[in-house]
Parts: sequence; structure tokens; C-alpha cells
Amino acid sequence: MKLTVGLTVNGKSETAEIEPAASLLELLRDGLGLKGTKLCCNTGECGACTVLLDGKPVNSCVTLAADAAGAEVTTIEGLADGDRLHPIQQAFIDTAAVQCGYCTPGFILSVKALLDRTRKPTMEEIEEAVSGNICRCTGYAKIVDAIVLAARRMEERG
Repeated sequence: MKLTVGLTVNGKSETAEIEPAASLLELLRDGLGLKGTKLCCNTGECGACTVLLDGKPVNSCVTLAADAAGAEVTTIEGLADGDRLHPIQQAFIDTAAVQCGYCTPGFILSVKALLDRTRKPTMEEIEEAVSGNICRCTGYAKIVDAIVLAARRMEERG
């Protein structure tokens, strides 16, 4: 027996028929065609599937789609304003923090949640915010550079 779930995704009201055990990731990728959210570990450990659920980062691979009923979900597709990238997205490009790109959407959404809470995060807050996101390409120096740059640009914009 399928469930009908209504939610808001990237500012747009959506209704979907889902299996009761369907994950939010399955709903987003397979049900709504939003492929920016990545499937990687499927156990909630790597953060590649991170989305914002009512403004808080969650691992969508281990979040039931039914638990998102009535909620607001933000995916990587929801950050840009038309052709204009979000300052966090632009900072990742400008600092070469994208690397292979597979983990990037999850990192960016974790950073968005951080910078929505504070525009001047400490290094400890930055490390804590992305502690659930794993990059398998290389170190995290460029990612941290991107976060610091994005914070500075967003602070300057007000």
C-alpha cells in the first residue's frame, strides 16, 4: 500500500505516491528527478546525500520520505537563483574545492545550514558543520577555504 506525501521541495509544492519504506533520497532522485542529491554509502555515514529538511541538514538516504510530509526540503538544485549561483556554490568553484564533485552538493548544503545560523563561523563550527561529510578525493583544505570565502562574501552582502 502506497502513501501519499505532500511536501515543499525547493519552494515548490509536491505530492508523491511512495512506498512506506522509501527514503527521502529515493523520493527526490527517482520520484522528483532531482539528481543533484547523491547516493553513496546508503547508510548515512558519508553525507553525499545531505539535503536540508526544514533548514537542518539530514542524510536523505536514511530519512524516510514519509517523515518529510509537510516539510520544506532544499536540495542543491534549489540554491541557485536562475543562472546566478549561490555564494557558497561560487566559493567552491573559486577555490577549486569541487574536486570530483560527488560529495560537493552535500558539503554545500551542510555549509548553507551553518551560514544560515551564523555568518562568522569559527573554525571549530566549520569543522563541526561538515563533520558528517566525507571527501574521498583529497584533503579538506580547499573546502575549508571555500567555506571561509563564502562566509565572508555573505557577510559583506548582509
